[in-house]
Amino acid sequence: MKRKQLLLIVLICCQIGITTFAQQNVPTTANERIISADLNKVKGDFNTMFKECIGAGRANEGLRADWQLQLAYVKKNCDFKYIRMHGLLSDDMAVYKEDRNGNPEYNYQYIDVLYDYLLSIGIKPFVELGFMPSALSSGSKTIFWWRGNVTPPKDYNKWAGLIKNLTQHFTERYGAEEVKTWYFEVWNEPNLSPGFWSGTQAEYFKLYQYSANAIKSVNKDFRVGGPATAGAAWVPEMIEFCSKNAVPIDFISTHTYGVEQGFLDEYGNSGTVLSKNPMAVSGDIINSRKQISNSVLPNLQLHYTEWSSSYTPADPIHDSYHEAAYILKKIKQTGNAANSMSYWVFTDIFEEAGPRFTPFHGGFGLLNTQGINKPAFYSYKFMNQLGKTELINTDSTSWVCKDSNGNVQVLLWDFTNTLPKDSINNQVYYIRDLPAKPKGEVKLNISGLPKGNYKLEMYKVGYRANDAYATYLSMNKPNQLTKQQVEQIKKQNDGSPFATEVVKISASGTFSKALAIRENDVYFLKLIKQ
Repeated sequence: MKRKQLLLIVLICCQIGITTFAQQNVPTTANERIISADLNKVKGDFNTMFKECIGAGRANEGLRADWQLQLAYVKKNCDFKYIRMHGLLSDDMAVYKEDRNGNPEYNYQYIDVLYDYLLSIGIKPFVELGFMPSALSSGSKTIFWWRGNVTPPKDYNKWAGLIKNLTQHFTERYGAEEVKTWYFEVWNEPNLSPGFWSGTQAEYFKLYQYSANAIKSVNKDFRVGGPATAGAAWVPEMIEFCSKNAVPIDFISTHTYGVEQGFLDEYGNSGTVLSKNPMAVSGDIINSRKQISNSVLPNLQLHYTEWSSSYTPADPIHDSYHEAAYILKKIKQTGNAANSMSYWVFTDIFEEAGPRFTPFHGGFGLLNTQGINKPAFYSYKFMNQLGKTELINTDSTSWVCKDSNGNVQVLLWDFTNTLPKDSINNQVYYIRDLPAKPKGEVKLNISGLPKGNYKLEMYKVGYRANDAYATYLSMNKPNQLTKQQVEQIKKQNDGSPFATEVVKISASGTFSKALAIRENDVYFLKLIKQ
């Protein structure tokens, strides 16, 4: 009897130990995300400010066939409405010279070729007025390999004459109603002196005043703004200047990047560090909106005409899978604070530091020079496929939307800043093979679905999932890619669904799905009514 009791006690203790061990190894609720949405609980129209505008390097690059092909591809997949670029008035666009008597001569043949193409594929220009034609410049200070002149005009009246004549030309060629839909932005980052502007703040305000008055003299309904500053600077000062001096202004534009120090590093030599501030980028945008709201012109539009994780075209985070989740996080955080957030830029055909010598060099682009999709490209492609109606959803790193055909789309992600604090910079860290750690599970619960069959398509971006740079690393980083290698990288990272299945929705109207998620994974799911 005693032996039986002892055996029973041992068995009970073993069971307790097994149960305790099992409990200790069950994933905790802290690692479990639940995303719930009901088709009948609508938040409102999905905010598409993220695709209002996209950046490009300089106007002259837009005359290249490969640049144009890539832009058409990006337009088709991401549907950007406007494009902004530097150098519209620089010497390589052959816009301005003077005769022997100092009289202005204008020429818009190159601009016409570029703008005709943009409009032909459904993209409008976000017109950046700069840099200074050398024949109109007050000095020889330039920036970039292509030598954009950054000095004030030698004659502000001649500058105004150029801007007025250019605006008249646009009106005659494209019609006033079309040009009314454009934006005219005066200069680029004049607070970075002497980098982008060799003059003072007062001289920039003078340039703005002459420019704005010239544009409005052609048509008072044409839209003009600035100051197009780096680091969200000069917003209150710009509004105060325009208000006190009765200078027209229709919008504020400025820029922000998600690194800790500096504003200009065209060659990538300084060593940028991704900010650990969880509100980097989005915090600047929200603050700019507050500055406008608290000003004497509280209804001005706000356009962030440049933004990205880093301001240098030699930062490997731009090529990394981390960038895809970063983009989504910052756009979601920003909400409705901005009228547009123009990602800088759509392509690595970008020559501020001169032509690049390797296919993946940390360039700004959504596509590399050969037109290979980077992870960042898919963030915009996925957002563009979200339905027009956003559903109520308390999860802070996802969207759930529906379209008019009863289809449902879910875009979710994890963003984890894995960069070691202060011990390493982006240029050293993001060039590595960086496996992603597990982050638990995401459970989707979608209710209110009409009964019937649905096709479920699932897409993913993350470590070695539509991760072109990882494929490039697996090839031992060749300095030049063969045609076959380009096609191989494209094929392995073409954005195809990783799984498709038919889902039968019962009378309960509920769809559930569990997904394992890793650091910086992005998932896009489409439920398509059959």
